[in-house]
Amino acid sequence: MKRMKWWPLCILAALVSACSTPFCNTPDGLCAPSTANTSAVPMPVVTPPAPAPISAPSAAPVVAEPAPEAQGAQVFAIQLPPPAPGVSANPSYVSAPPSGNDVAPRAQTEAATSASEGSTSAASRNSGTHVRIALLLPLQAEALAQAAGAVRDGVLAAWQREPDNITITAIATSDVPQDVLYSYAHAVQQYDMVIGPLSRAAVGTLADSVLVTKPTIALNLPEAHGSASTLPPLMLAMGLSLEEEARQLARRALRDGVTASASILSTTTTWQRRVASAFADQWQDDGKVANIEELGTPDGAISEAEILQWYARLRTERPGLLFSAMGAEQTRRVLALLADADAAEPDPVLPQLRLYGTSALNNGSTLPALNGVRLLDLPWRLQPDHAAVMSYPHPASAIGPDLERLYALGIDAYRVARAISRQPDGVIQLDGVTGQLSVDFGHGPARFERHEAMAEFRNGQPQVLIP
Repeated sequence: MKRMKWWPLCILAALVSACSTPFCNTPDGLCAPSTANTSAVPMPVVTPPAPAPISAPSAAPVVAEPAPEAQGAQVFAIQLPPPAPGVSANPSYVSAPPSGNDVAPRAQTEAATSASEGSTSAASRNSGTHVRIALLLPLQAEALAQAAGAVRDGVLAAWQREPDNITITAIATSDVPQDVLYSYAHAVQQYDMVIGPLSRAAVGTLADSVLVTKPTIALNLPEAHGSASTLPPLMLAMGLSLEEEARQLARRALRDGVTASASILSTTTTWQRRVASAFADQWQDDGKVANIEELGTPDGAISEAEILQWYARLRTERPGLLFSAMGAEQTRRVLALLADADAAEPDPVLPQLRLYGTSALNNGSTLPALNGVRLLDLPWRLQPDHAAVMSYPHPASAIGPDLERLYALGIDAYRVARAISRQPDGVIQLDGVTGQLSVDFGHGPARFERHEAMAEFRNGQPQVLIP
């Protein structure tokens, strides 16, 4: 058997940050890059046994998935990486759906439970090919367990509405990319599709490997891959991204008729710098002038003196657009101070600025200081009367805006996986709960686009703008 060289192995995915969108939207959080290590020692080829059923939770009927038939053409024999230090050689499989956001302990032996269609009548209504989907999530990682649980619950909410001939098996991993790769290598031998991984480091490491031989819906955007063409052909990356929101906002501002220069406001925080750069790059690509203003936070807060110094420059430069790459509270403070400074001037600055920001501004609070600011966010967060949003249940308890977005991501990830299973080589358009989705799969490198809803703060709350 041909041996393959091993890929770079990444260290722990970055811990969740405390910023306004700590899980997937902020590059310092779930999406943060990670330094790679390399191991050149190959391990023997492993073909894992079929998972054995375990007892199902009483809340819903669960049927153990039968072991896959031995079909040589469908089994991808690989040299599996060694498990990370302190990690079991077998991935832990958890029943789907578990209750709440509980995380099952790592099993000493490999076991699996697959969620079934739930009833014989539901299965009889769907006569297509049976599709087995592995849901690969860091449910065992303390820092990412809540984020992973929200995605899992969203996937299962969508599956319960449209089960078709699909079974879902949730595979719990740690947040060590090496452990994720080991679990993924087993999954592609037993399942038809994979949803996951979730962390940016794990997605990037998987994209650099040779393991992607089944359709894979990655839940984040890999750091090292600048475009879809650099991903494996069977990998579709559909993570939530503040940087992509910034680029869309720059294009939208041009359509809104803004032609003057742009002032882009950020702090020295890494994720904000990345968002600011994304907006500036897009704005400059269209031949416009963009100036990034970085405000320091020496004591954890932006100083009033530094904001007023910047305000003085605004009065001289007179840009036509202000883009905030910051979170809600920092933006609120800046705009409130600018409004106070304007009150003492005969020719105020703010009324002459078009104001834009990302979904990081929509933290669920009422913020009158943000009135007039335009932003992008998911229909799930902005449009309760949206047809797709009304079709799926919301979490039983309040989980906060960040986890709500990841729950919505889980819904759309399942819908995309289901659509690909039914049309594996076509262009797919979905009116999703995370936006208008366009997927081109099966024609070389997969392509994915998401267009989110545009809103404007009015009376302290974002209100959707009619296109």
